[in-house]
Amino acid sequence: MIFVMYILNKFVMNTRIKTNTIFKSLLYIIMMITVMQSYAQIKPSAQGLVHLKDSKVYYEVYGTGKPIVLLHGAFMTISTNWSQLIPELSKNRKVIAIELQGHGHSPYSDRKFDHAILAADVAKVMDYLKIEHAAVLGYSFGGAVAYQFAIQYPKRLDELVIISATYKSKGWMPEINKAFQNMKPALFENSPMQQAYEAVAPDKTKWTKFLEQMISLAQQPYDLGDANIAKISSPVLLIAGDNDGLDKIELVKTYQLLGGEVVGDFGQMPKSQLAIIPGQSHVSLIGQTGSILGYLNSFLK
Repeated sequence: MIFVMYILNKFVMNTRIKTNTIFKSLLYIIMMITVMQSYAQIKPSAQGLVHLKDSKVYYEVYGTGKPIVLLHGAFMTISTNWSQLIPELSKNRKVIAIELQGHGHSPYSDRKFDHAILAADVAKVMDYLKIEHAAVLGYSFGGAVAYQFAIQYPKRLDELVIISATYKSKGWMPEINKAFQNMKPALFENSPMQQAYEAVAPDKTKWTKFLEQMISLAQQPYDLGDANIAKISSPVLLIAGDNDGLDKIELVKTYQLLGGEVVGDFGQMPKSQLAIIPGQSHVSLIGQTGSILGYLNSFLK
């Protein structure tokens, strides 16, 4: 609790001093995701690094059953994003949690960094673990990578779950995109994200380079394409908070592209689903383990 209050006080002081309150709000959200998550976690049945041509990707495996791949948010690790969900989800499924390039245990790499390459990394981890196809769940930045995976590897996807994420920059509210444009590495100095990084990163000296890489990608407008989203044949579950930073008009358009927003009483219900959880922000949403687990259990086959 003292640590949480320290973060809150630091945030308030910095907001008074600096004019970029939009970015400070976004940074606060990311920091509080790290703070709110419990680090207590069951032990993985397998873990390690998958050696790629020009990079390495860390993974952990939990439980048995039908596989589901988890892709974390920006600047996060498996523990800071999924520690509450993995113990419950792994009771009935085989959970493969991946740390994307430069995150957590995955080493920093100078190679090109974009959604398509990260999606290819996910496929290579599945190859290494001899998993032909799986459900894929992505949160925030990981959700964008999950969308890309669905586009690149449709035959390897069973179901797609997207939590508070979009496949295009315009899917975020203008305030969020403004915040991305004003990101600077200095604003992350001594933050909980840095502490989490240094706790597990194989080379702590790459922190600033990692930030620069992530910020560069965040500041590049992206759009994976409406037509590509419309071609996704696997069932998709979209989960959002009513005040999580997503443009809800664009979210409904996404659901329409996936075959949703029909009159269910007049015909067959669509295979994709949309859940908007009330009273939730981007940060609080991922902490709603019970609600998220309930949606997952009813959606996943």
